[in-house]
Amino acid sequence: MFYLSNIKNKLNRVIGLSLCICLFAVSANANSRIKDIADFEGVRENQLIGYGVVVGLNGTGDNIKSLAFTKESLIGMLERMGVNARDGQLKSKNVAAVMVTATLPAFARQGSKIDINVSAMGDAKSLLGGTLLVTPLMGADNEVYAVAQGQIAVGGFAAEGDAATVTKGVPTSGRVANGGIVEREIPFSLNSMDQLKISLRNPDFTTSTRVASAINAYLGTKSARSEDPGTVVLDVPEKYRSGNIMKIMTDIEQLRVEPDQFAKVVIDEQSGIIVIGKDVRIDEVAIAQGNLTIRVTETPQVSQPAPFSEVGETVMVPRTEIEIDEGEENRLNVVKTGVNLQELVDGLNALGVGPRDMISILQAIKVAGALQADIEIM
Repeated sequence: MFYLSNIKNKLNRVIGLSLCICLFAVSANANSRIKDIADFEGVRENQLIGYGVVVGLNGTGDNIKSLAFTKESLIGMLERMGVNARDGQLKSKNVAAVMVTATLPAFARQGSKIDINVSAMGDAKSLLGGTLLVTPLMGADNEVYAVAQGQIAVGGFAAEGDAATVTKGVPTSGRVANGGIVEREIPFSLNSMDQLKISLRNPDFTTSTRVASAINAYLGTKSARSEDPGTVVLDVPEKYRSGNIMKIMTDIEQLRVEPDQFAKVVIDEQSGIIVIGKDVRIDEVAIAQGNLTIRVTETPQVSQPAPFSEVGETVMVPRTEIEIDEGEENRLNVVKTGVNLQELVDGLNALGVGPRDMISILQAIKVAGALQADIEIM
């Protein structure tokens, strides 16, 4: 039987696990601003999308013989400019069909510029050196809110020869800085509001109540109330109405509260990352870990006759060595009630438990009902 105090004595001999990164989420003593943990309802971004054509590629565009949508887009664009291209044989590889996306910021005004992202749709190899032609960008209501055009900046590249290919990054996607111009504004009258709703980014009953209490303490009224774990409703006081909403929003953003959090363990099995909350606790539990390992090593040797011998021949003699490790030295370890998860992981590290086994042990403790926390698998 092996107690946690004995496990801790081995910590000075631990070199560390290179395959596992254990992060312990510890709450800072300093409180957080409401601005950092919540948003005002209605003050939000909007997603825009459009379909466009990129020209000027150096033979790295779509194969318009096999991609009908690229060919039809090129023909349609030329027809709008008075060029009849339907009777000809289009063979250009300098054109690519792309999807254009952008984010329309809150309170974006007509004529302001936004960044846009461009991604190839077909079999184009690279958008390097390409120019995006005028592309309308629509919102979820199918209304055009911006128009995009400009030279594409690509962070990656691709080069190939007869026997080798080199690719860095993603050459089939790029960005046009300030390439979109806002053509339509989203109507939102902020100063006429007599009620504000604050949405928490991580809904929690305790945090929602603390935010409402902090606002009431600042205003000296009972104007704010926690409506649900994710929403705090504020009835705007009379002195802040009629064009003074920005003042109260600015003041509320700077108020500080201590957000609460669930006891949670987050595990990324692909990379072996374990993130552990500070409030995680473990009831008394016994842990044993061991594996059966069989190692087979082949070390063949050469046997040959004596020098100047007239008989015999050189042959290969097999030599096989088999090692079996049944984990007999592993013992059942007892972790007492009240031990936090950081102490448990320190103890498992001291015993040389690998990251994959550590994840399995944490999941087994949860199944046994001894881990007082939620486990989230990414």
